[in-house]
Amino acid sequence: MELEIRHLRVVCAVAESGSLTRAAAALRMTQPGLSAQLQRIEAALGAPLFTRSATGVAPTALGEVVLTRARAVLPAMDELARVTARAARTEPAGRRIRVGTVNSSLIGGVLDAVRYLYPEAETCSRLQGSPLPLLDDLADGRLEIAVVGDSPGYEITAPPEVVLAPVVTEPVFVALPAGHRMAPATVVDLTDVEDEDWVAPRPDADRTREYCTAVLTAAGRTLRTVHEAEGRVVEELVRSGHALSLCQATFPESPGVVVRPIAGDPLWYRHLLAWHAAGPFAGSEAARVLMENAEAAHRAAVRRSPAYRSWLGAGT
Repeated sequence: MELEIRHLRVVCAVAESGSLTRAAAALRMTQPGLSAQLQRIEAALGAPLFTRSATGVAPTALGEVVLTRARAVLPAMDELARVTARAARTEPAGRRIRVGTVNSSLIGGVLDAVRYLYPEAETCSRLQGSPLPLLDDLADGRLEIAVVGDSPGYEITAPPEVVLAPVVTEPVFVALPAGHRMAPATVVDLTDVEDEDWVAPRPDADRTREYCTAVLTAAGRTLRTVHEAEGRVVEELVRSGHALSLCQATFPESPGVVVRPIAGDPLWYRHLLAWHAAGPFAGSEAARVLMENAEAAHRAAVRRSPAYRSWLGAGT
């Protein structure tokens, strides 16, 4: 893992709070999520940054070194963000539109909307595993719009400058190797597969994995996650028969990979759009075009998914 600015903010927040619980609240994270991220930061640096005790945390000698550098770097980065944000806001609207997205079937529709609203704009996009950095980038003027997502009971909280607009909530499905014994089934009961090997994204500020674990644990289910991966690697692990994976209902089937609904629909995922309240998409007409295109993109993804169409036809 390479250190990023957000990792330095985590270290500073922990030091300033003196407690993982208080730092997690300040960072809009859960305490287990923050603890896991801090452990990965420490692993990347090669030694602990804090000592833990019943009364809280305190920096180690290495922690003090990192904090000294971080406290010198972060104000300069914050000033750079403010300057670039001001510069971006003074440019003519639509000259350059920066789009952020998590893994989502909506991104094509959002880019269509951007092209329609600002045909002369230079448009660029980038993928992010977690929605929280995208919301921070929107608030700081580093993005104009983003596709994000969350889960019931684990809804994301946007900064005051950012508007969140829900698009659609859908069930979570499971991706299986095409030769798997459950592939012929119309739905998969997790009781039949929970003891197999699973792949999931690495836990981070995104609470999706935490949500899935909490819901399944409450139902007496525990998935044996032995691989941590995202994107194409997940697909390859499933195709090669090394793992199963939870996935969005619109996850496209491909040679060697089939997608099936989960019996009882225990897990759900919500797609949202987000934009700056004072940005180029703040107007009602722009918001309408964005939402219509995002919804159309989702409907198109549903039409491409035999499993989703079957689920809808079953009236589940």
